[in-house]
Amino acid sequence: MRNICCITWLLVTQFLMLVTESQTKIPAIIVFGDSSVDSGNNNLISTLLKSNFRPYGRDFTGGLPTGRFSNGRVPPDFISQAFGLKPTIPAYLDPLFSIKDFATGVCFASAGTGYDNTTSAVLNVIPLWKELEYYKEYRNKLRAYLGEEKANEILSEALYLMSLGTNDFLENYYLLPGRRSQFTVGQYEDFLTELAENFIRKLYELGGRKISITGLIPMGCLPLERTTNFLDQHGCVKEYNNVAMEFNTKLESLVEKLNRELPRLKIVSANAYNIVNEIIRRPSLYGFEVVKKACCATGSFEMSYLCNQHNPFTCTDANKYVFWDAFHPTDKTNHIVTNHLLQNVLLPAFG
Repeated sequence: MRNICCITWLLVTQFLMLVTESQTKIPAIIVFGDSSVDSGNNNLISTLLKSNFRPYGRDFTGGLPTGRFSNGRVPPDFISQAFGLKPTIPAYLDPLFSIKDFATGVCFASAGTGYDNTTSAVLNVIPLWKELEYYKEYRNKLRAYLGEEKANEILSEALYLMSLGTNDFLENYYLLPGRRSQFTVGQYEDFLTELAENFIRKLYELGGRKISITGLIPMGCLPLERTTNFLDQHGCVKEYNNVAMEFNTKLESLVEKLNRELPRLKIVSANAYNIVNEIIRRPSLYGFEVVKKACCATGSFEMSYLCNQHNPFTCTDANKYVFWDAFHPTDKTNHIVTNHLLQNVLLPAFG
């Protein structure tokens, strides 16, 4: 079995190298979303949801805790490199970067946010509408830096990544009574889908033409949800996974609708549910040894400040773990999932 695992991981590694060498016509990667894609914007706002301290980032270049909720990189970083651009996407609010850096990629995402404005209010993070306002500001800066024609070309040819929704359910709907008193879970899915549509239409009006939208992974299998699932012996929460699949189906229908209705728009569903589920169900095939608990701290419930360098239980080798903290995948998981989406969705559509 060990030999099979090694062979499988070798094949995956070889594919990652091939993808990394790909050269395409995408001039920039522009990112909206939550902690799954945030590269450090939360460092600069007043919120408790931060990760700009060790051991976060310990496997990032230079061992730096950048504000990414990972031991290394997040998916947009790998996507950028695969399209022949830089290996990391800078956070828009990071004062270490300027419009020169943002010209080929920029991240507006904020950990803890969602489609629903009430979700961003839970931990006082950047709401999605504000991410769009930052994008408008960025457009003006880009035009001043490169000139109107060149900037407009980049904005129309850039690949826009959207990844959010998990917080709307796990940190809002299922945790707080407000939205549950207003919506059934199916109605809330529809409400979020409508908000997603409104956002994409606004982005389209602002010149976005190539968009990838990622829905939900099996959120019932996150270590935090397993820890609190006492009735099912700490297995995955089936209800949450069913909701994730239902919501993803609605997003895919939205993608089909928008492609029909908006001229020159090319939007794809980068649905990561199946590949993440496969990793969770058959971790050894991907070189993982631990899936129920995360690497950081006890791996049961810790993230953000509870995942810190003073905790003696943090694992020594994150590559053995599917999850880095109780809510977020490791660098290795992000790499495998992202390259699956590149091979099956993004490169065929935009390469």
